[in-house]
Formats: sequence, C-alpha cells, structure tokens
Amino acid sequence: MRLTSDQTQITKSTVNRVLGAENRVWLFGSRVDDDLRGGDIDLLVETDATFPNRAKVLCTLYGALILALGDRKLDVLLKDGRTADAPIFGIARRTGVML
Repeated sequence: MRLTSDQTQITKSTVNRVLGAENRVWLFGSRVDDDLRGGDIDLLVETDATFPNRAKVLCTLYGALILALGDRKLDVLLKDGRTADAPIFGIARRTGVML
C-alpha cells in the first residue's frame, strides 16, 4: 500500500470528522500495488448512515481531504445507507485495502 501511516491516519480522521458516523474506508486502485509508481488516491467511503444531501456531504468530504492531504489527485466514492450498490463498490472492496 502506497500511503504513509500519517496519510492513512489523516484520511481516517478526516472522514470521521466530516461524516460524524461509523464508516469504513478502502484504498483501491494503483496505490494498493507497492510495485507501481504515481497514481491518484482512490477511496471508497462506506457508511450505513443516510444523508439528506449526499452530494453536499461528498463535496465537503472531498474538500476536507484535499486540505488535509495536500493538493493531489484524489477520487472519492461515497456509499451511504441509501446508495444503490454498483459494480465499482464491489471492485473497490474486493481489490482494495481497508484503512
């Protein structure tokens, strides 16, 4: 996994602060493979909580992560309690690493 322990802790604490709900965070994509170089940070954030405006929460989370981790390429998927399951979520869980 190509995130430092500091980056992992910052990511988890930022997600916890923004969501204010129990959650699970997976790192997936190229950053999971130690043999690769570069690449963006792909995250799946999953919670059983529901949000009245999931898009607003996702934008807030993305902004908070950029501020916390620095300006870098970052993709964030958010699956709350009302989000229908999609193939990308299964791929992220199956190939990713839970932080």
